[in-house]
Amino acid sequence: MRMIGALAALFFVSVASPTMAETTRIAEIIERLENANQWRDHIMVIAHRGGGLTQNRARFPENSIAAVENAIELGAEMVEIDVQKTKDGIYVVLHDTWLNRTTTCRGKLIERTLSDLASCRLVVEGTGQVTQETVPTLAGMLEHTKGRILVNIDNKLGMEDLVGIAAVARESGVESEVVIKQNLWNAEKVAEMRRVMARIGDGIRFMPIMADDAVKDVAFLEHATRPFGPDAVEMITWHRKGTGMTDDGGLLFGARARAVAARGDWHLWVNTIAIEGQPMGPMSGGRGDQMAVSAGMPEEIYGFWAEEGATMIQTDEPALAIEWLEQNGYRVPYGLTN
Repeated sequence: MRMIGALAALFFVSVASPTMAETTRIAEIIERLENANQWRDHIMVIAHRGGGLTQNRARFPENSIAAVENAIELGAEMVEIDVQKTKDGIYVVLHDTWLNRTTTCRGKLIERTLSDLASCRLVVEGTGQVTQETVPTLAGMLEHTKGRILVNIDNKLGMEDLVGIAAVARESGVESEVVIKQNLWNAEKVAEMRRVMARIGDGIRFMPIMADDAVKDVAFLEHATRPFGPDAVEMITWHRKGTGMTDDGGLLFGARARAVAARGDWHLWVNTIAIEGQPMGPMSGGRGDQMAVSAGMPEEIYGFWAEEGATMIQTDEPALAIEWLEQNGYRVPYGLTN
């Protein structure tokens, strides 16, 4: 009986813990994240809302364990997930404030306790396919990603909730594997974020978000990044209706911005994701995933941004992005130091 118990325990550890290969790979991912200047020939891929789209068709529910598993299998370095809060104050992984679009339930999330959500099943958007997954808690999701893939958290709540979110990451033992972020556009927002980070304490990675509708001076990049020593900065180049695609990436991807990034040793992050009701590539100057898929022109999206200095691409199409980048020499294989 003692032998059976030992074998059972060994089995549990083997299915619940990251493999040696995963442990080695995430260490390499973190090394590349922390040393941007040494890895500007490698494009890291972030799966938006956990991943789930392939050729503009949803295969898994967004923000689901199944989507994250797929992103890990594809070789993405990071997943982006959205965080909301239940009526009883539990952080959960969900994009909308309403349950209608992504679950079998209806109504506002904030009016439901965590136990209420046990009856809500995640659905595959577009197909309406009902899955067995329920809305994950943030703690549950981080336990699943631990030692396997990095996590970028899009906080859908107030800035002060970053303190609670960071506490969950610490309690889960994944603070080095999580990146929180916040939009900064003036000195007041920088000061506010500094106060929040002082409450959070050391060990939690913070990434500023900069958008070209507010940031008009490259000097602000220096001012907004120096206090935090980030590993990356999320750059938004808005595509406005009636305008063509960007030819040069705009102010935030110009030579001066890249110089600031080099001095700070941080990655330039671009979002090629889609936003419902917005023009193609709304956050990437018109050069987004829809064009890569519908027009069959991934070189005009992933290749363009790689040449403009982006070393992190958040995408709705991680499979296509990884495949194209690998085939065209924009990704350096892992395991070279082993």
